Amino acid sequence: MSNISYYTVEGLQKLKDELNHLKDIERPKASQAIAEARDKGDLSENAEYDAAKEAQGLLELRISKMEETFANARLIDESQLDTSKVLVLSTVKLKNQANGMEMKYTLVAESEADLKTGKISVTSPIGKGLLGKSVGDVAEVQVPNGIIKFEILEITRN
Repeated sequence: MSNISYYTVEGLQKLKDELNHLKDIERPKASQAIAEARDKGDLSENAEYDAAKEAQGLLELRISKMEETFANARLIDESQLDTSKVLVLSTVKLKNQANGMEMKYTLVAESEADLKTGKISVTSPIGKGLLGKSVGDVAEVQVPNGIIKFEILEITRN
């Protein structure tokens, strides 16, 4: 079953760059480590060789998973986004009704989430609670210590 993920141009480029780094730089390093360990003698008692082979196997698994992710990646056409309701890539200005604090978040794919830059995942509790809401709506978000109510003040595109 394919897991389609949606990306911004920036997020897709970051994924592609990381995949290329693994293939073009890390893969040759792993092969070199195996060759150096092999040159040190008897392979049956060579822990360095075993470790290098295991590291290579883990690297190949990571490359394989990233290739699958890249194959299932879809680019989001930001010009077609509707700002009447909260969707992926919407920037939402919220007001916490309990304490009056205002905040601004951009909803992004899980792989692009970065709270420091105000990007939250659409699969996070807040992201799920905001999806489909409009300006003026109150989103009730279930968090570990109860329910937080956020009033949606503004919806924009990046």
